[in-house]
Amino acid sequence: MMEDLPLDQVRTLLAVVDEGTFDAAAAALHVTPSAVSQRVKALEQRTGRVLLLRTRPVRPTESGEVLVRLARQVARLERDAYAELGLSGAGEPTRVSIAVNADSLATWFLDALVRLPARSRLCFELRREDESHTAALLREGTVMAAVTSSPDPVPGCSVRRLGTMRYLPVAHPEFAAELLAEPLEESVATAPVVVFDRRDDFQDGFVRRLTGGRTGASTLRHFVPTSEGFAEAVAAGLGWGMVPEAQAVPLLRAGRVTVFAPDRAVDAPLYWQQWKLDSPALAAVADAVTVTAARALHP
Repeated sequence: MMEDLPLDQVRTLLAVVDEGTFDAAAAALHVTPSAVSQRVKALEQRTGRVLLLRTRPVRPTESGEVLVRLARQVARLERDAYAELGLSGAGEPTRVSIAVNADSLATWFLDALVRLPARSRLCFELRREDESHTAALLREGTVMAAVTSSPDPVPGCSVRRLGTMRYLPVAHPEFAAELLAEPLEESVATAPVVVFDRRDDFQDGFVRRLTGGRTGASTLRHFVPTSEGFAEAVAAGLGWGMVPEAQAVPLLRAGRVTVFAPDRAVDAPLYWQQWKLDSPALAAVADAVTVTAARALHP
C-alpha cells in the first residue's frame, strides 16, 4: 500500500526548488538547513526516488517535478479554500501563472485577461516561451496553465483547442522584388531572413516545404527576439519572415510589406492546457481565454 506523502516534506521540496539552495529554503521556511535536508531525504526515501539534483541552483529530477507540481496545486487549492471561507489572507490577490508564446502575447492574449473584472483581484505572472516549449513549464509545475502547440495533455492537465494562428510570408516590397524572384523555392532559400531566436524553426520549416525538404532558410539570418520587433524588422527590409496575420494586415494596408507567396500561409494550431483543479480563478481565466481566442483566431 502506498503511504501518504507528508505535506510538510512536499512543501519543503518546493521551497528548495524555488529558492535554489537548501540554505535559502531554510531561511524562507524559518527552519534550520539540517531540517530542510532531513525532510527532503525522508521524502526521497518514502518515494524511493532521487527528487533533486544537488546543483547550484538545485534542480528537480523528473520525479521531483511531479511532486513540485503537486505542491503548487495544493497551495492553489488552499488559497482558494481560504478565500471561500473568508479566513485570514482571503483579501490577498490570487496569482495565476501562465506560459504563453510571444505572438499570442503581442496580438490577442492580453485582450483575454482584460475581460476579467478588476474586482476579481487576479494577478498574472506571464512566462513568455515558444508554443512548442510551454508545455514543459506545465510539466515542471512552474506554471498553472499554458498556450501550447501540443494537443497531448501534460499529466494532470486538461486540454482544449483554441484555434489556429495564421502566419503570412511577407517582406518589404523592394526586398521582395529584388531578392525573392521566381523560382521562389531557390530565391527564398538564399535571401536574408528574420528569425525570433535560435530555437525558432518556423522560417526553416516554410522553406523546407517549398523545396521538398532539400534545404532550410538562409544562414544569413537576423535574430530579433520580440514579436513586435520581428514584424518591424521585416517591414524595415532586414529580411523576410513569417508574420502573424494580425500584425501583417496593418503593415500590408500601409504598403510596408507584401505577401510574396500568397498561397503559402501557414496555420499553427494552439491549445490551452491547465491543471485539473477545481479552482474558480483558473476556471475564470480559461473561459476568458477560450472566448477571446474564438474571436481572434481561425477555427
